[in-house]
Amino acid sequence: MLISLGPQAFISPAPVLLVGTYDAEGRPNIMTAAWGGICCSQPPCLSVSLRKATWTSRSLQQRQAFTVSIPNRKMVGQADFAGLVSGRHEDKFGTLGLTPQAGEHVDAPFVAECPVVLELLLRHTHELGSHIQFIGEIMDVKVSRDCLTPEGLPDAGRIDALMFSPMSKEYYGMGEFIARASAIGKTIKREAHLERHTDISGDRK
Repeated sequence: MLISLGPQAFISPAPVLLVGTYDAEGRPNIMTAAWGGICCSQPPCLSVSLRKATWTSRSLQQRQAFTVSIPNRKMVGQADFAGLVSGRHEDKFGTLGLTPQAGEHVDAPFVAECPVVLELLLRHTHELGSHIQFIGEIMDVKVSRDCLTPEGLPDAGRIDALMFSPMSKEYYGMGEFIARASAIGKTIKREAHLERHTDISGDRK
């Protein structure tokens, strides 16, 4: 039985994203965001939604660029802190002992210690209410060498990305491998096809 909780800003899990920007004085900053995700395949784009009053929101609009660094579970304390204080008053990179590395393709810093980094150019801005949605075109994806499969693809298990449950305000780890996309669905599709072509006596038509 499903219980209605009313209209809520909820999806679970939500990603934990460290949004990197330079402010007007060139100081590197990061902010933790959970309202975000891939929004287009071609060109590859990602959106993040930030409150209007944040230092990151202001800096992002000034520089027209940002990065998204994806922390792993070991970085949970650092990720949480980065969402509690403002870069207007705090050098979060320095306080957290993290390394601000300049983007190769965009005018924004990223967290060198994170296993995955995306560099983005701002393409669209939408005021939605409490938040502004920023849509960036992904100019590059960087993945730590030890988080790649032998085929050179990102290994979700090794990345061990941090996740967030919005309503309970709790962090979780990535979890275990379950199935390969498309392959598991084809199994069900094949079984359904066989069932439709089998008569009531069990003999295939």
